[in-house]
Amino acid sequence: MFDLGPLKLKSNLFLSPLAGYTNLPFRLVIREIGGGDLCTTDLVNARSLLENNPKALKLIETNGQDSPLSVQLFGGVKEEMRDATILLAEKGIDSIDVNMGCPVPKVTKTGGGASMMNELPKTQELIRAMVEAVDIPITAKMRLGWDDQNLTAPDLAKALEDAGVSAIFVHGRTRAQGFDGVVNLDGIGKVAQAVKTIPVIGNGDVTAPEAAKHMIERTGCDGVSAGRGAFYNPWIFLHTQNFLETGELPPEPSFDERIRVLRRHYDLMVEVFGEERGSLQFRKVAPWYSKRFGPVKPFNSAVVRISSRDEFEQVLSDYLEWRKQFTDDSGELLPRYQLHPMVASFMEEEDEHQAKQRKAIAVPKGPVEVW
Repeated sequence: MFDLGPLKLKSNLFLSPLAGYTNLPFRLVIREIGGGDLCTTDLVNARSLLENNPKALKLIETNGQDSPLSVQLFGGVKEEMRDATILLAEKGIDSIDVNMGCPVPKVTKTGGGASMMNELPKTQELIRAMVEAVDIPITAKMRLGWDDQNLTAPDLAKALEDAGVSAIFVHGRTRAQGFDGVVNLDGIGKVAQAVKTIPVIGNGDVTAPEAAKHMIERTGCDGVSAGRGAFYNPWIFLHTQNFLETGELPPEPSFDERIRVLRRHYDLMVEVFGEERGSLQFRKVAPWYSKRFGPVKPFNSAVVRISSRDEFEQVLSDYLEWRKQFTDDSGELLPRYQLHPMVASFMEEEDEHQAKQRKAIAVPKGPVEVW
């Protein structure tokens, strides 16, 4: 059990918001696989919610299976953040996370995101107004600071604890870093040490159960959250839970299981967004799954052009038939020595490509200012 203020959770593993990806279909996929509990929506503008903007309302779309749910809000106007908090509580949302870490200029220029780390008194006042307005937990997601010269996260965490937040989520990079470099575990540890009564959840580069365990042990944080790591591997929470409890890593999902979850994700995309839009959005989803399929070039080339269920089914059917030349009767990849030399050579080229893909989970490139 994990206490998030008054909210009792089954796990200390959390799905982080990931703009454009952690929508209702993906959250349901994660929940069905298991291992986590609280999931968070995409980043939502508080003002847009209050204006009933259709795009904002779609971002917080949920159903009875999508629980417990946190909505991540951004905005720099105290009254708007408070009123949006009240609106969400009335809709039955379980928790609200305030984004203080997003480095993107369109967010920071509103006074939200990472800019909130530079104005502690104003930010503390904003959070207090939200906490006093509702009974559900209010949490904060921050980075270590604006840049290496302004590592304000520990001080901000203490100020927010005084304001009544139920937890701190901290990404171990600064705003200036974007996603460059590696996560600063010592920085996360300093945030964990700065607060007295609330949990601190670490975030950043959690792409495997071993990384999650190492973060908890190294920093003293109370749990971990994963965004890109979960999209790369939807089984990460289930496997991490097992690893933390037993010290043993479960076997990797079979190819058939990966295909089952791929299909389930597509079905949910169509169910939530409609066949055409769901198919279009799935174009960016399928290649994440296929990173662990083995030889996959024909599939990736075709799936990024689908516009309908029939096209999806045809692409998948063609790929499954084509892939048989590399597999045994159970669908698992054959050892190289059992393959025709030309097929083995093709697989080696594919392996090199896949290895590069696995090392780098896609993130925005270049200076933060141009994102």
